[in-house]
Amino acid sequence: MTERKNGLTYADSGVDIDAGNRLVDLIKPLVRATARAGADAEIGGFGGLFDLKAAGFTDPVLVAATDGVGTKVKIAIEAGLHSGIGIDLVAMSVNDLVVQGAEPLFFLDYFACGRLEPEATAAIVAGIAEGCRESGCALIGGETAEMPGLYKEGDYDLAGFAVGAAERGTLLPHGDIEAGDAVIGLASSGVHSNGFSLVRKIVANSGVALNAPAPFAPVMTLGGALLTPTKLYVKSCLRAIRETGAVKGLAHITGGGFTDNIPRVLPKHLGVGIDLARVPVLPVFKWLAEQGGVAQLELLRTFNCGIGMIAIVKQEAVDTVSDAFTASGESVALLGEVIPAAGEHRVVYNGHLDLSR
Repeated sequence: MTERKNGLTYADSGVDIDAGNRLVDLIKPLVRATARAGADAEIGGFGGLFDLKAAGFTDPVLVAATDGVGTKVKIAIEAGLHSGIGIDLVAMSVNDLVVQGAEPLFFLDYFACGRLEPEATAAIVAGIAEGCRESGCALIGGETAEMPGLYKEGDYDLAGFAVGAAERGTLLPHGDIEAGDAVIGLASSGVHSNGFSLVRKIVANSGVALNAPAPFAPVMTLGGALLTPTKLYVKSCLRAIRETGAVKGLAHITGGGFTDNIPRVLPKHLGVGIDLARVPVLPVFKWLAEQGGVAQLELLRTFNCGIGMIAIVKQEAVDTVSDAFTASGESVALLGEVIPAAGEHRVVYNGHLDLSR
C-alpha cells in the first residue's frame, strides 16, 4: 500500500483551531470584566458556574430568555461595523428578563462564521461584554463555531442565552392590573433589532448606500445610524420596580411592535388605549415610512416607532414612577391607559403618529 505523503488537516478543510485559541486569549480579559457576585466570569472550562446564594438570593425563581439579532447582522457585515452588534445580542435577552421582574445574572453567547477572524470576532465579543456589564450580568461562557461551506467567508450569525432570577412572589406582571392603570413608554435608541428584513428592503429600494450620510441623521452614515445598539433597560426598570413598588407590568417592544407585545402582559379581558400623538417617533422611522410607503398600522406592528419599553403603573403613581425612570436617564412619555378589551383588538390606537420630517 502506498502511503499518502501529504495527509489532510483540519486547517485544510477551512477550520483553524489555532485561530480559535487566539480568540479565547483575546477575549479572556473582556469576559473577566463582567464578573459579579455569584460568578467569576472565567472562561475555558466545559461549563459556566453561577452561585445563587453568593448573589444574595433566598428563595429565587429562575427566568431564562434566548434571542438573536436577526438580519441586522447583514447590515453590520455589509457596512463593516461590528462593535455594537454584541450589545444588541445582550439587550434582546436581558430586556426580556427584566419585564418579568428578574435581575439578569449570567449570559452565554453562540457565534458562528465561515472563517474565524480573531480580532474582528473579539470586537463583537467586546460589545457582548459591554452589554453584560451595563446589565449587571456575568458573561460565563460561549461557543465559537467555524463552519466553512455553511457560511460564506465574511458572514456570521450569533445568538444569546440569559438567565435571571427574582425572589418568589415578586415576578411581573402583577395580577392586579385593571382598567384605568396608566401606560408609560420609555424611548428607544433607534430600530433596535427587529424589522430589519423590511429595513434592508427599504434601503435597497432607496438607492442610498450604507456608507453615505443618513438622510435622517447627516452626521452619521446610514449604516452607522441603522446599527445604533438596542437600548438596555435593565437598570432603569429594576430601579423603578424596587423603589416605587408601583410597576404592575412591563412589555419589551420587539417584533410585533405595540400591537402584539403589550397584550402579552395583560389579563385577557383587558387592553390598552394608546394616544399615537404622544409617541416620540424617531427620525429613522419617519424616513423608513416615507421611503417604503409603510402604512401606520404596519409600522406599529413591525417597529418600536420610538418606544422600546412599556410600563403599566398605578394611575396615582405615574409621577413617582416617571421620576424614577427619569433619574435613570430614561425619556418618558405617558401614552394612554388600560381599558376593557374590545373583542380581539387588545390595543386601540387613537389619532396618528407624527411622521412629518
